[in-house]
Amino acid sequence: MQKVASLPLPSADALGASTALSTVIADAIKAAGGWIGFDRFMSLALYAPRLGYYSGGAAKFGRDAGDGSDFITAPELSPFFARTLARQFAPLIGMNLPQVMEFGAGTGRLAADLLLALETEGALPDTYRIVELSGELRARQQQTLAERAPHLASRVTWLDTLPDRFEGVIVGNEVLDAMPVSLFARIGGKWYERGVSHDGNGFAYQDRVMESSAVPAVLKNFPGDHDVVTETHAEAEGFTRAVAAMLSRGAAFFIDYGFPAAEYYHPQRVGGTLMCHYRHHAHPDPFLYPGLQDITAHVNFTGIAEAAVDAGLTVAGFASQARFLMNAGITELMMSLDPSDARAFLPQANAVQKLLSEAEMGELFKVIALTRDLDDALPLAGFARGDRTFAL
Repeated sequence: MQKVASLPLPSADALGASTALSTVIADAIKAAGGWIGFDRFMSLALYAPRLGYYSGGAAKFGRDAGDGSDFITAPELSPFFARTLARQFAPLIGMNLPQVMEFGAGTGRLAADLLLALETEGALPDTYRIVELSGELRARQQQTLAERAPHLASRVTWLDTLPDRFEGVIVGNEVLDAMPVSLFARIGGKWYERGVSHDGNGFAYQDRVMESSAVPAVLKNFPGDHDVVTETHAEAEGFTRAVAAMLSRGAAFFIDYGFPAAEYYHPQRVGGTLMCHYRHHAHPDPFLYPGLQDITAHVNFTGIAEAAVDAGLTVAGFASQARFLMNAGITELMMSLDPSDARAFLPQANAVQKLLSEAEMGELFKVIALTRDLDDALPLAGFARGDRTFAL
């Protein structure tokens, strides 16, 4: 197992869990004849029962490495993120869509803050459903709701699988980027699928040449003939189709970092977007401490949009996170704070700045809205200016 000198060492217990997961993955590789696609490796590393990163007991979400976490998300940065989403969701809930469903609920902070904000907006949903497979995360979400919104916790229910039918508002913050991706390399003009092998020294990449007919369509148009490494997103696109099949009426909002296909498969993006997060350090080695680090890739929003449209949904908007939040009124909400109270104002102002800044989350993160059976008067204020649907 490779070590990176600048990264903190895990505890003995954590290292033991990682070693156990490595054995599970190595056994899967052996059973498959010595090679698995990277998507299979990523799926096991993140979701193997009781040992995967998201199915195990790692802290994951937090403000710094001192609390044992690996990264921070927008809901953890500031309650103004959820309050702004509530301003967008309230008119939809008022259109006889009294249910909310969340994917990727993390600590439960977004659920708690959204419910509180929707209560203030006079638009409390009848039910708030969280789709969550991890028992550890479900328990953490229940604790957060009990602490932050105890009088609303009874409205929240947890699901193991998607219902057959859903009418309402769906939200997923940083859920698409956590879905397994397939890796591909173009070397000397030929496409290879980049998979994973295992020997006595650990995991390693191993490429397998592909027949032209097997190369994904999105890669056949990759500009140039120079060497590149990139990803495709079959699982995220399949998830989008599953959401579309479930959504009989309503709107789904997905917030994540990524690009339209023209930027994702740009000739200058030669190394792909795969990245790992461990104790608030970003690095490129997915084989380091399996189960103890997040493995992620940016989202190809064109692929998400095409999957949605093919399944009968409408792309109702696509914008940068900064533009969406400003359109939906985050700056107006900030006016509720007293600038003269520096201890209260400055931390929130700094957090909101991080949500909006082009150098931070404001430009890299995007918001896409997918709808079904909503009329032309749809009140999607978040896309009133700066809508980039044309770029998809």
